[in-house]
Order: sequence, then structure tokens, then C-alpha cells
Amino acid sequence: MCDEFAKIMHDEFEISMMDELNFFLGLPIKQMEDGIFFNQSKYIKEMLKKFGLEDSKPMKTLMSSDTKLMKDKECDSVDSTKYQGMIEALKTSYLEAVKRIFRHIKGTTHLGLWYPKGTSIETVVNANSDHVKDYVDRKSTSSICTFVGCCLTSWFSKKQTALVISTTEGEYVSAGKACQQALRMKQALIDYDV
Repeated sequence: MCDEFAKIMHDEFEISMMDELNFFLGLPIKQMEDGIFFNQSKYIKEMLKKFGLEDSKPMKTLMSSDTKLMKDKECDSVDSTKYQGMIEALKTSYLEAVKRIFRHIKGTTHLGLWYPKGTSIETVVNANSDHVKDYVDRKSTSSICTFVGCCLTSWFSKKQTALVISTTEGEYVSAGKACQQALRMKQALIDYDV
């Protein structure tokens, strides 16, 4: 499969194959006989160092369930340059939440994605919606995960643009986004002649 991919790429682009691939698009890759494993450990370590969090204690969860981030005008301001570099917002409560996320990420540098050889190309798209979880604007969030065979190929979580009245409406919006993603994945598989 790698040889076929290399031939296709060589036909399209001027490239050379030197040795076993260790990095691809900045991601460390470990090739094994039964599949490929990659993660973002290099990027995570660089990011933690950039923001002075390399010695921070790792966290098991992204956020505490009782954390509520509000548009608080009376909250203390923080160093906006550092914060904007992290996430583009400006309040202390947000900065603390972002630091917790970074501490969680620190504890996950060894985790990655595993793509075993010989899996099917059956595509499955999972969608979910959380109804009115945003305390400020009352909008729901759509979450989509796409699998080809048993391999996760894409995922995202995005606040819905419309304000929905019911859980059913929120799920309907998420289902629409899942259909869009399924069509994109179908087209990608056609484009790659899979």
C-alpha cells in the first residue's frame, strides 16, 4: 500500500523516497508490520515549552464539570499577548481553563491514532448535539466523528450557528452536518480511487 501511494505521489509531484518515513506533516510516525501509529507529541511539547507549562502537572480531564466561563466584565484582565497566543480571549477565568487544557494535553503526549493494516473502507459518521450547554448565548454544540473501517479519520466539535428550541432540533442540525461530512468522505475515497 505504501509503495502504491509512493508511485501515485511520484507521478503527481517531484519527490524522492529516501528511507522509512518517521515524520509526515510534522507528525511523528511509527511504522510497524501490522499498521501505522502517529501522534502529536512533538507539537505538544513545543506548545507547552512556548507557554512555560512544560513543568506543569498533567490533568486527567480537560475541564472541571463545575467550571462556568461567562462574559465577565468585572474579571481581572491578563497578559493579552500570551493569552491570544494560546486561544484568542482575554479574561482570567478563560486563561485558567486554557491552562488546564494544556495540562491535560501534557498527560496525553503518548496517545495517538492507530491505523491497522487490512481494515475495511466502510465509512461511519457519528453525530451528537448537546442541547443549550453554553451559559452565555444558549446555543448547542455539534460533535462529529468519522471512521473509515475502525480508523478515526476526522472529528470536530462546533457551536451551532442557529439557536434551537428543542433537543430534537439540535440533533437534526448535527445530523445535517454528519451528512455533509459523509458526502465529503465519500468524495475523498472516490478521489483516492479507494
